[in-house]
Amino acid sequence: MGAFRKLLGGVGAATVVVGLVLAGALETVELAALSRLFELRGARAPRAPIVIVAIAEDSFDELDLAWPFPRALHGEVVEKLAAAGALAVGVDVLFPEPSVRGPADDAALGASVARAGNVVLGAGLTVVADGLGRRVDLNPPLPVIRRGAAAVAPVNVFGDRDGAVRRAPLTVGEGGAPGFDAGLHRVAVASGMPAAPLPARSEILINYRGGPGTYPWIPYYQVARGEVGPEVVAGKIVLIGPTSPVLHDLFTTPFARGGDMPGVEIHANVLETLIRGDRIREVPAWASALAAAAVALLGSALVVRFQALRGLGAAALLWAALAGTALALFLAWDVWLRGVTPTLALLLGYGATMAENFVREQREKRRLSRFFSPDVLRAVVRGRESASLGSSRRLVTVLFSDLRGFTSISEKLEPEQVTEMLREYLTEMTRIVFKHGGTVDKYIGDCVMALYNVPFEDPEHAVKAVRTGLEFQERTLAAAARWEAKYGVVIRNGVGINTGEAIVGTLGSEQRLEYTAIGDTVNLAARLESITKDYGASIIISESTYEHVKALFPTRALGAVTVKGKTRPVEIYAVLPSDIRKHTRAVLDAAATLTAGGRVCEVRTRDISEGGLALDGVPDEWTVGSRIQIRLEGGELPNPIVAEGTIVWRRGSGAGVTFTALDAESAPAVAEIIGRG
Repeated sequence: MGAFRKLLGGVGAATVVVGLVLAGALETVELAALSRLFELRGARAPRAPIVIVAIAEDSFDELDLAWPFPRALHGEVVEKLAAAGALAVGVDVLFPEPSVRGPADDAALGASVARAGNVVLGAGLTVVADGLGRRVDLNPPLPVIRRGAAAVAPVNVFGDRDGAVRRAPLTVGEGGAPGFDAGLHRVAVASGMPAAPLPARSEILINYRGGPGTYPWIPYYQVARGEVGPEVVAGKIVLIGPTSPVLHDLFTTPFARGGDMPGVEIHANVLETLIRGDRIREVPAWASALAAAAVALLGSALVVRFQALRGLGAAALLWAALAGTALALFLAWDVWLRGVTPTLALLLGYGATMAENFVREQREKRRLSRFFSPDVLRAVVRGRESASLGSSRRLVTVLFSDLRGFTSISEKLEPEQVTEMLREYLTEMTRIVFKHGGTVDKYIGDCVMALYNVPFEDPEHAVKAVRTGLEFQERTLAAAARWEAKYGVVIRNGVGINTGEAIVGTLGSEQRLEYTAIGDTVNLAARLESITKDYGASIIISESTYEHVKALFPTRALGAVTVKGKTRPVEIYAVLPSDIRKHTRAVLDAAATLTAGGRVCEVRTRDISEGGLALDGVPDEWTVGSRIQIRLEGGELPNPIVAEGTIVWRRGSGAGVTFTALDAESAPAVAEIIGRG
């Protein structure tokens, strides 16, 4: 599978995420995440010289006035603040209509604003819908009021899609006139306040210092009564505005999720952001989209590169790195890197590729399950080992097994009976192949072809093939009596095994591929199976296989034979099943001391006959052909048994010994044990 094909899930995820970003579908979630970043950062103490004159219930009570207050009173407050040394005064109160108290009230406010000389008045923006569409109208203060103002600008705050206020406009209208906060910034700078220059952009992300009450609030009534000294406002920007809930000027912000931040305090946060020049810098959405696309591909690559758990761990580390980077950028440098988009991209890239891999694995498992054992199959499909299904030359051991006389058996039975018997037989033989680490190459009627040392390297491939053949014989003999009673037919099994190089891999046509092996090694194994009946042997192995297993299994040399298709004779050997008995045997559990060439080992006996005994716990270095001295004692033996013998077979830690000499005093003891049975 090509690299691009493996990453299709990531490509699809990247496409989806980029599409969502371009459509703005993720922006609301990203904005909510930005608010969480503010909360994680926590509030910061304000450092800009800003105070708020708060119009709240206490002022209603103390002044015994209802809203709206007399405009002349606002004028008095403005003049007192200017006289106390305020650098700039921002009025977050609208005066678009004449005062209910008459023109003199408006004129008094206008005169006070003009005398102060540093007042920025707020205007209102309204959206009007008519037959021509929607338009935005500016509702400034009355001319008599605004004539002497240092600046007039819209005081509105605007929420994002979720209603929270995070941005502030710096310019208004097509001409780019300064907004309310930018106007105050300019007036304060002109009055001598040191401040960062205004950014050359139409809006900024507000760097909020905290929630309601972060900036000092001065009750409006105290200023009106002259109870506030110059030290409170001198050299500062003073904002006048409502903070009472009854005046409906409260908003949601990152630090005020309950929607209780007064608009006037939002302006205080904007002003501090402008004065300090520390606006939240935003990584553009298009850059986040490109980063997300890369993350989606990387998430997909993690699945391709690693196993499931490793890939999940790597993906978790990648996400932690992304989240940590986004958090560090925000905390240390006031940079907002959108984190939801790459997180979603990682989840989709990883998840889509995992799903695609799962579907592919299931498809591959169905195709390959008849060749490999479940454990090998999992490794092959997931590519966890050095398995290669491509064709290559390699050393293999090939096993062919066939039911003798199956054609004549088929003629005697009904097709349904043949099918049932064959299914049972092949199922059991396949289980045995898988048990010993083999791969089922194919079934040819009643014949089973199995490969060893594929698709993974296995240094014991020849040994495992012979063990498979021996277990074939045992299971076939066990089934033979049952089938003879049920169907009236006698079955026997022949096995041929050869070791050598072959071409192994996925071979076939463009329409159909099979995992198989081809070559002379395969052909010879098939020929050896076909001559087992001629030699009266159940298992015949070639000389190359014999060299791998001669120290572990009892064998009998059959000489050289020229098989069909070969011009040179081949030395062949019969493997003798370990349960072939020439003498009656009896179970015996006794301690056995083996001595040979200065080596000594202590083992246990399994059974004994007049011709030899079977042992358990024999070390691997005591190989077939070893001549040994034997001493048995303990257990059921009244007296020790002493003998000499030769190891004639090995299976695991078990060993079979043929006596070559039995001590004269020990022979009666052996006969007595066998007699007891």
